[in-house]
Amino acid sequence: MATEPKDGEQEDIAQYESIMPEDAPYEDGFNMKTIWAMMFVGIVMLPGAIYLGLVTGQSMAGASEWVTIILFLEIAKRSFVRLKTQELIVIYWVAGGLLGIGVRLGSGAHMYGGPFGGLIWDQFLIQSPAAKGVARYIPDWVVPPLDVPVYAERTFVHSAWIKPVLVLFAVIVLLRTAQLAFGYVMYRVTNDIEKLPFPLEPVQARGATALAETSAKQEGWRWRVFSTGTCIGLIWGLLYVVVPTMSSIFLTDTVQILPIPFIDFTAEIKTLLPTAVFGLGTDLGHLLVGFVLPFYVVVGQFAGAILSNLVVNPTLYRYGILQRWSEGMTAIPTRISNTFDFWLSFGIGMAFVVAFTGFYMVIKTLREQRRDRKVGKQVVGARLEDLPEGRGDVKMVYPLALWAIATVGFIALCRVLVPDFHWVWVVFFGFIYSPISSYIGARMIGLTGSPYGASIPFLKESAIFLSGYQGAAIWFAPLPLHDYGLMVRPFKQMELTKTKFGSYIKMVAITTVVIFICSFVFWEFIWRLGPIPSSTYPFVQMMWPFEATMQMMWIKSTLPPGEVQGAVGLKLLEEFVRPWYILAGFVVGGAMYMVLSALKAPTLVFFGFVGGLSQWPHFVLLMFAGAMLGRFYFAKRFGTAKWNAYAPILLAGYSCGMGLIAMTSIAVALISKAVSQVVF
Repeated sequence: MATEPKDGEQEDIAQYESIMPEDAPYEDGFNMKTIWAMMFVGIVMLPGAIYLGLVTGQSMAGASEWVTIILFLEIAKRSFVRLKTQELIVIYWVAGGLLGIGVRLGSGAHMYGGPFGGLIWDQFLIQSPAAKGVARYIPDWVVPPLDVPVYAERTFVHSAWIKPVLVLFAVIVLLRTAQLAFGYVMYRVTNDIEKLPFPLEPVQARGATALAETSAKQEGWRWRVFSTGTCIGLIWGLLYVVVPTMSSIFLTDTVQILPIPFIDFTAEIKTLLPTAVFGLGTDLGHLLVGFVLPFYVVVGQFAGAILSNLVVNPTLYRYGILQRWSEGMTAIPTRISNTFDFWLSFGIGMAFVVAFTGFYMVIKTLREQRRDRKVGKQVVGARLEDLPEGRGDVKMVYPLALWAIATVGFIALCRVLVPDFHWVWVVFFGFIYSPISSYIGARMIGLTGSPYGASIPFLKESAIFLSGYQGAAIWFAPLPLHDYGLMVRPFKQMELTKTKFGSYIKMVAITTVVIFICSFVFWEFIWRLGPIPSSTYPFVQMMWPFEATMQMMWIKSTLPPGEVQGAVGLKLLEEFVRPWYILAGFVVGGAMYMVLSALKAPTLVFFGFVGGLSQWPHFVLLMFAGAMLGRFYFAKRFGTAKWNAYAPILLAGYSCGMGLIAMTSIAVALISKAVSQVVF
């Protein structure tokens, strides 16, 4: 059992419960140091991110953030400069923002390395065999026609690229504006009114605080815990990342001590449990995530993942509902077939329950606050007008107006680019669906740490088919189908680290310009070196033809005359999205929520359960083991307050250790592959 703190220890316990001192003022984290970080990531790390994405299909985001912070910390120490917590958290988001997925107008493969990566995909798509007979329908504001010499010269420096680049830049500006504005609104609702816990946001916040301690040469318990996590990440990364990466360079076959990303037992249990998906993840990070997430969220995820995969799937198979599965399937094809047969539609129904419960809780909280204020009671939540001093808040009317203007911009842009598509659908996407899905995603992040159930699959395809549109342009149009809920994360981390919100807004504005310029420079250089895809880039050479075929399947379904193709598209949609299964998901989810509420049980179990339905049981097992260890062993050994403070920093240190060792191995691989291409 955890010992109770003595009188003299109460102050020591308090230091573990807060990330920053309560009386600490909010400070600006954006300055020349963060601008230098932008230039470093844009000039030094972006080419590596592009190369890694083309060769392996993986992103450097996640590893790059901590590597950038560590590098700047070491430079600062040798320059006798201190980096504050506020500066470190901004640098963290600088690296993540510059190396994330680029904006794409179409629905093709994921492209890392900024917005011009999407144009590289488009140039391949229009030249691909899958686009035979379709290329003439692709508008010139997406990609230049095939008779333009840009494909032979492999260059963006041509007047034919003016329209695609201008449209792309306009989309980026509108998207960033809408994300900041509506993301801020969602943060105010979920954080200030609902008081949601945001379980994963302290990871980056406490990690930045720990590194700020060493920058000030005041290493305390945060730095010791962070270093412990870093060592764990380095050791595990040596087995998990370095061995496969190095073996692929020096040996003919890749050696994996642990299968990546999981050990699959699906084929072994097919006789006993047909259609069941089961395995064990091999990334230790999932175990550490279980330390951080709320216990009842992990319990719900464990119940949802295990019950759906090991109990419900075999039952549905016996009743003939899961029909696409065959005995030779492993985990991935089994999951895909089960999703199409049942879980896609069932999950839509569950997502509606999450939305309705969220709106109900907001309305209930506001009514209780109004009633309590009338009788003079102290309220638990906060009004929209109650602004923490110095945080950098503004009146809600301003971000709402800014979001509305950006959404109108999307509608006008779609109207100009695709005048034949009915504007009512675009208005529905921008002003009705996107706000609802954003709120679902933001609320799930606030409750569980991940935006499970935040989107309705095939909604875009359904709208296009039902509208009767004929042509290809709509599939590339910048429809305002966006999840702005993800933006609550940086705002919460800013609050936890006492960083003014204006720091993040300035960072996003400057980063947008930097990434646009750097993306153009490096994609232009890499494209001129050789065709993309080609044998130089094995991942895209293998996967892009498949992605192009899938994208062209949807585009061909609406081409003139459209009768046959359109009927095929609607038939596919009817097979994937089934109203009765959606209703079943809504009824089951609603009944489960009401039962838990009636029993006064933690409703976090419900939200975890909803998330668990879309989770791989392979990873949930590790998270559940971590939650059990944290609650029943470490919390008793160190005390609940200390352990709750240790766990996020331990996870941040692990991510840093994995990032450092991964970046080192990637650098060796890049040098090796660059040298191997030299012709002597």
